[in-house]
Amino acid sequence: MKSKFAIFAIITGALLSWGLYAALISAPTEATMGPVQRIFYYHVPCAWVMLLCFPANFLASVAYLVKRKPIFDAFAVSTAEVGVVFCTIVLLTGPIWGKPTWGIWWTWDARLTSTLVLWLIYVSYLILRKFSTGGPNPVLSASLAIFGCVDAIFVWFAIRWFRTQHPQPVFGSGPNSGIDPRMLHAFFINMAAFTALGVLLVWLRFVLERTRQKIEEAHAMKALAGAARGGAR
Repeated sequence: MKSKFAIFAIITGALLSWGLYAALISAPTEATMGPVQRIFYYHVPCAWVMLLCFPANFLASVAYLVKRKPIFDAFAVSTAEVGVVFCTIVLLTGPIWGKPTWGIWWTWDARLTSTLVLWLIYVSYLILRKFSTGGPNPVLSASLAIFGCVDAIFVWFAIRWFRTQHPQPVFGSGPNSGIDPRMLHAFFINMAAFTALGVLLVWLRFVLERTRQKIEEAHAMKALAGAARGGAR
């Protein structure tokens, strides 16, 4: 397992390095927006990883509610934490890109507002897991994750359902003949790189969470054994 993780980490590092070169050096400067457009090569892949993590959290949460197996809860919290990290990057890079392009840092349109709400939902999810006590903690968190997934779906479709300040999908339809191939290359390399990074972080967090669960289970079993021995006396 360690060797597989190390190999995947090396591949991820190589993809990130390749993506950095493609985004900052290989891809040409966009004629209208100028150098600030290069944030696109990071903003969009981070949003993509975010929108992979939160539905994965939803599926793991539903599986936990049905099966009540700790492994599903471990995967749920792992995807939630990584999703929040990438969602935070999206919310930070968006205004940095938007200010020179739109002339404003923020506007309360459907895409931006729903993304902020999504971040708040999953931060609440993590706070609930961290500070609530008692048995139903994972169950309450799993229930909250269901509402978060609904908002994640809304975030994805917001720019398709509404006219928003946020631009329409760049590669959503029609031929891409008007886009420089070097831009497409930089974009897809970074999509692959950040997807790999998201998988790597979820993998690492999942292993840590499973280790924590097993340690807690061992302590609980030890405490039960000690209580049983004390009762036998």
